[in-house]
Amino acid sequence: MGVLFKVTTLTVMKIPRVVAAGGRFPRLLHIRWLGQITDGIFQSALASFVLFSPERQSNAVAAALAFAVVLLPYSLVGPFAGVFLDRFPRQQIVQLANFFRAADLIVIAILVKSGATGLLLTLFVLIAFGTNRLILAGLSAGLPLLVSKTELIAANALAVTGGTIGVVIGGGIGIGIKNFLDKSHGTDISDSLLIVLACLGYLASGVLTSRLKRNEIGPVEQIPSTAGWREMSEGFNLLKDHGDALRGILATAFQRGGLTALTLMGLLLERNHYHSPNNPDAGLRGFAIALGIAGVGVGLGSIVSPFGVMKMGRHRWIRLMMVGAVPALLLFAFSTKEIFLIVAAFFVGLCGQAVKVTNDALVQSKIEDEYRGRVFAFYDVAVNGAIVLGAIVAAFVLPKSGNSALLPLLITALYIWVASFLLRPKHFSAR
Repeated sequence: MGVLFKVTTLTVMKIPRVVAAGGRFPRLLHIRWLGQITDGIFQSALASFVLFSPERQSNAVAAALAFAVVLLPYSLVGPFAGVFLDRFPRQQIVQLANFFRAADLIVIAILVKSGATGLLLTLFVLIAFGTNRLILAGLSAGLPLLVSKTELIAANALAVTGGTIGVVIGGGIGIGIKNFLDKSHGTDISDSLLIVLACLGYLASGVLTSRLKRNEIGPVEQIPSTAGWREMSEGFNLLKDHGDALRGILATAFQRGGLTALTLMGLLLERNHYHSPNNPDAGLRGFAIALGIAGVGVGLGSIVSPFGVMKMGRHRWIRLMMVGAVPALLLFAFSTKEIFLIVAAFFVGLCGQAVKVTNDALVQSKIEDEYRGRVFAFYDVAVNGAIVLGAIVAAFVLPKSGNSALLPLLITALYIWVASFLLRPKHFSAR
């Protein structure tokens, strides 16, 4: 209890200094948090419409394909996004992107209301998710210009973790509103109304961006326009000169890949194993509870990270957190009961967020602003690719019920390999 009190006190003491940094950092938080709460509302509508409607039965391959469709194509355009973030004012990019995705959601709402589930809907959903990643990359690239280097860990803990919790909160809000609307409207109409509400949230986030000055979040020095993949290659080459930052990015990507596989497994277990496949609403509620518990873990991961970094340093802390969830995963592999799924979700969320916020600060402290947009675009590409890979592996391993001991064991082996080989002290240390 004494250690926990010390952890909480140290973190809480640091947060006011970060929030008050120049009086400008909170404005970035407001933009990010409102946008990600809205993401949760939007995603809850999509999950209900695509995965949990009685007419549209879910299975591992279909869910994995959804992950791939949403994320993999953005990995192809990510290099060009990095060039934009290093060439044009990031404030303007974030604002215009918010307005653009608000307009995109109007089209999605119309398609959902009409019951469309084909290629056209997929295309517009892809555009919405790709735009969202551009916004988050721009805000992450600009964050170091609003706080000092010593405050990067706490600033990332607030920005990234607050946003992640915001997605969970938004998802809960969306589910609550949907349950209310379903009493007087059909499922498709309820989902389309939720998407219109998300559109208003993105518009508000765009308006809030006006509170930042034009060049306040960079770039400090605008680069000449060149080919996207060439610029991406330069960013990658720069990362090779900072091997610990590159290894940290890859470790974060692998951690997110394992988390995605576990999420897909939890989705199928809730949808087809813990509850009757003919009662998708029960599956949705169970999945929302598991996500909520994981969200608590995410919050605690951010609270303990500044203390862990202070005691161990960034590199040792990342290495430890990569294996921190292994006991819970082994327990879940031994018994795939719902309680053990929730325990595994809690610890994977906690340790994953600790890895993410710590590595974000590591990358931000090592990379100069003129390259930061491209580096964070590469960061997104790596993470998105690993998420898709994790979903594909899960699709091949999992039965339709989701009940499998093999997948948690594979995730465990991956995390141990990353900590012991990819992040071995010889190549991943402050030296």
